[in-house]
Amino acid sequence: MTTFWSKTWPKSLFAAMATLALPIAAMSKDAPPVRPIGQPAVDTGVHSYILLDRTGSMSDIWDEALSSVNAYAKSVGEEEAGEADIETIVNLAVFDAQEGLQFDVLRRGIEAETWKEVTNDEAHPRGMTPLFDAIGRIVALAEADAPEKAVLVIMTDGLENASREMTGEGAKAALDRARDRGWEVVFLGAEFANFSDAESVGVSSGQSIAVGSQQFGITMERLGKKSRYYAQEAEATIEFDDEDRAVAGEEEVKRKNGQR
Repeated sequence: MTTFWSKTWPKSLFAAMATLALPIAAMSKDAPPVRPIGQPAVDTGVHSYILLDRTGSMSDIWDEALSSVNAYAKSVGEEEAGEADIETIVNLAVFDAQEGLQFDVLRRGIEAETWKEVTNDEAHPRGMTPLFDAIGRIVALAEADAPEKAVLVIMTDGLENASREMTGEGAKAALDRARDRGWEVVFLGAEFANFSDAESVGVSSGQSIAVGSQQFGITMERLGKKSRYYAQEAEATIEFDDEDRAVAGEEEVKRKNGQR
C-alpha cells in the first residue's frame, strides 16, 4: 500500500528522520528524572543558615559579630589537604522587632567560595528581640531548600522579649523538625551565658556556647570547620568541646554574668 507520505516525501528524508530518532530515544530513556522542587541538587555538602540578632543591645559587639559571620563563611568553604570537594552554601538572616518582626535575609544560597563579606552598610543594631519568631522563619527558609545536611547557627546576646508569631513551644517544634531531618542546631551566646531560651527550644548544652568579646571570629571559624566535617562524615554531629569553650572565653563570660 502506498501512502500520501511515501509518495510525497523522499526516501532519504525518512532515513534521516529514523537516524535522528535513535539518539533522541536513547536520551529519553537514560536522562535523569527532573528534580522535584525542594529536593537537594547534591547529596554531598552542607547548607548553613546563620540567624544573627540585630537588636539594639548588640551595638557594642556588632562589628565583631559581622566579622565572625564572614569568618564562618570563609572557614566552611576552605578545602584542606585530603578533603573531598564539597558544596558549601551559606545563608544569613538578621532580625529584630519594630512594631513586629523584622527578618531580613542578607545572603541567600551563596556558595562559600564566592561569599561577599557582609558590612555595616547592610544592617545595623536596633529594636527588640523576637527570637522565637525569627527561629520559625529561619527553619522555614531551610525547609524550603530541603538540603541533605544543614547547620542552623543562632547568635544572640539576650532573651526573647518581642515575638508575636510564635511561642517557645512553636519555635521548639520548628527546631525539632530540623533535628528530625538530621540537621544540626547550635546556639552562640554573644557575651551572654543565660541559655534558658536555648534550652526552651531544645538546644542541648553541648550545642550551646557563651562567646566573649574578641572571640567571635575564632569561635565561628572553628564552627565552620566542624560544619564542613559534619558534611563529610555520615555519623558526625556538631558539639562544642572543652577546647572550643576555652577558646571562646566562656568562663570569663559566665564570671561577668555572675554565673560561675
